[in-house]
Amino acid sequence: MARENVLFQVEEEIGLATFNRPAVLNALDARTLDELAEVVGEVERGAARALILTGAGEKAFVAGADIAGMAGMSPTEARRFAERGHAVLERLERLPVPTVAAVNGYALGGGCEVALACDLVYASEKARFGQPEVNLGIVPGFGGTQRLPRRVGAMRALEILLTGDSYDAARARELGLVLEVLPPERLLPHVRQQVKKILARGPLAIAQAKRLVHAGAGMSLGPASELERQGFAALFATEDAREGMRAFLEKRPARFKGA
Repeated sequence: MARENVLFQVEEEIGLATFNRPAVLNALDARTLDELAEVVGEVERGAARALILTGAGEKAFVAGADIAGMAGMSPTEARRFAERGHAVLERLERLPVPTVAAVNGYALGGGCEVALACDLVYASEKARFGQPEVNLGIVPGFGGTQRLPRRVGAMRALEILLTGDSYDAARARELGLVLEVLPPERLLPHVRQQVKKILARGPLAIAQAKRLVHAGAGMSLGPASELERQGFAALFATEDAREGMRAFLEKRPARFKGA
């Protein structure tokens, strides 16, 4: 079956995944999560050297999980739905290539959780962020209670989670959820520019930096620092490291091969 809820195209080695349910503000249902997993799988197999995620239409990135689909769930069904969301976002987070959320509108609930699973987040001036699940009598189920404190700190995360408030893009930037806020028409061009800059760097070093940040986040400083030393040393066995340092000394652009 052709994908309809998450469109995917690759241009200049940059993948663009677009959540495509504008009639329901790109809400996440089981099929959408499965299609996102398929896109992540393509990137895992080398389809793109970077992945940008955005939403179709002018109103939403992803406005949240599909409440109509959740309303009748039993605890067992809710658990399975949460497992589905966790599984795909963990794979998204673990991709060795850079992942960027271009948040063009509402990023609430599950949408905020998708953004939190990306390496970098840029937002349109029209974007809004929040974890409003407590307004429904539930909590985030796709990693929000875990990734949000790691992004903004425990106390601020609890304020966001316990009030259920939403925040405009400027406030989200102040909170540390967003790197930059741009006019809507500049959002994707800016994100592409940033991604192209990253792709000019060493791909093995990019993958290693991502791995060290994510793995180290769950460790105390001592073991995390040892992990960094190991990762640093390992890259010296690569041709990319030799090429990068030769290029620096020869005052020319490096020609990385990912080897």
